[in-house]
Amino acid sequence: MFDPKAFRLTEKESKLTSMARDIGAAKFAPRAAEWDRDAVFPMQNYRDMHKAGLLGVCVPEENGGFGADYRAYMLTAAEIGRYCGATALTWNMHVCSCLWSGPLSDDLEMDAETRDRHLARRVKHYDRIVQDGKIYAQPFSEGGAAAAGAAPFSTQAKRTDGGWLINGKKIFASLSGSADYYGVLCGEVKEGEKPSRKDTMYIAVPADAKGVKVVGDWDPLGMRGTVSRTLIFEDVFVSDDEQLMPRGVYYQAATRWPHMFMTLSPTYMGIAQAAYDFTVKYLRGEWPGLPPVKRRMFPTKQIAVAQMRLMLEQTKSIWFQAISEACADPSKDQMLRAYAAQYTVMENANEISQLAIRTCGGQSMLKSLPLERLYRDSRCGALMLPWTAEICLDRMGREALYNPGETDD
Repeated sequence: MFDPKAFRLTEKESKLTSMARDIGAAKFAPRAAEWDRDAVFPMQNYRDMHKAGLLGVCVPEENGGFGADYRAYMLTAAEIGRYCGATALTWNMHVCSCLWSGPLSDDLEMDAETRDRHLARRVKHYDRIVQDGKIYAQPFSEGGAAAAGAAPFSTQAKRTDGGWLINGKKIFASLSGSADYYGVLCGEVKEGEKPSRKDTMYIAVPADAKGVKVVGDWDPLGMRGTVSRTLIFEDVFVSDDEQLMPRGVYYQAATRWPHMFMTLSPTYMGIAQAAYDFTVKYLRGEWPGLPPVKRRMFPTKQIAVAQMRLMLEQTKSIWFQAISEACADPSKDQMLRAYAAQYTVMENANEISQLAIRTCGGQSMLKSLPLERLYRDSRCGALMLPWTAEICLDRMGREALYNPGETDD
């Protein structure tokens, strides 16, 4: 998707994206229809990623991982999304446990004692992933404004001897019933104080802990392999060592490293590329399993492919720029570009998929071909918190016209 020479990728980025293409084409693409049809989690793909070391893609090298930084991960995830959207999207939930506790946390302020404690704690999580292939989830949504960053999380963590008691509910919890640990974002309960976003905690809850329940059905339009059911936490005890970030550090990350909320976008960048790739192969008569019938000679088809290529190149360009400049304390322009990139990827992935179906014709609607699934999966992106398409538009307009603290009063 991103040529190493043209985009000046690092050696590590080139290696990881090549690895993702190889495993995606050979193993993930042939299975994608199965996960979608049956709405089951792609566990075999995760076994393959563990074997290849990709479960620990953002684990520091000294802890046995690849040590990928933000951009390296984003590019690698886009290649995975090209072959199986559900795998890429759920992999993001897993990888964020390492990305947020690793490279992002390293950019944030902590006193020496807090940092030493954090470095010691995260080794425990990294060992589980690298050595044992444990899978981490990241339940975020609760049905209110918390996931969008506009209110404290209603799921609560209350201090108790040796750890925390977790109570609450998470909806659309990807990997529910399949993950080994749920990286739960919750609000610390402080006696006599109102809930505050500043008191958000990020804690790994063992899936087999007493009081953890997975409820509800899962039969959605797209991204069916994510199996995003509802999680219930009822007086779940979690030890201090399960903290993925020290107290108060998540809030610092959310306000100072906001590009952390773009990590859903690579999946849809990959889907956009996949829809274009299918269309070109289909019109050239080169799609495996179909008769070698060429449909490329019609001017209407050629114009449609040109339109798709324009959208794809525009999308890749703004997205690559946004992920390349991701950093702590970004400028106003960098933030506006991040919102624009997120919106563009989520909307254009579906626009390209729609145009692909119209261009390829009726046969492309069949479930025996991937385009129908790409179309359904791509429609889900604009809905995903914390940066839905609507939220991105709202913030772009408001932040372009108002400086921090400005009002019309």
